[in-house]
Amino acid sequence: MDNVQHEFEEIVKRIQSQNGVVGLIVVNNNGDPITSTFDDRSSVRHSEMMMKLADNAKRFIRNLDPSNELTVLQMGSKKREVVLAPGKDFIMMVLREQNHKSIMEIIGANSL
Repeated sequence: MDNVQHEFEEIVKRIQSQNGVVGLIVVNNNGDPITSTFDDRSSVRHSEMMMKLADNAKRFIRNLDPSNELTVLQMGSKKREVVLAPGKDFIMMVLREQNHKSIMEIIGANSL
């Protein structure tokens, strides 16, 4: 196992172990799930929506400033928080209950 894969797996384990985390999906740049804590049907459905949202958010950021790029998209509702974090070869989505430690604090600013 190479170092990058090991670091990736450690980040996934650290996120999953946090209180309030409902689920996690990591997809490749084609939108295919790499790992997920959801069932297959939910993973595919969430992955499709996640890819559309990430693409739109990336375009939005580039329209604001062409020299900039999306690093994290964090959205919240009364009950849940969704965090999208695009990496070079993947996009990670974490779904969590509100009122818990921020996902961004868990993964650290330089981890992705």
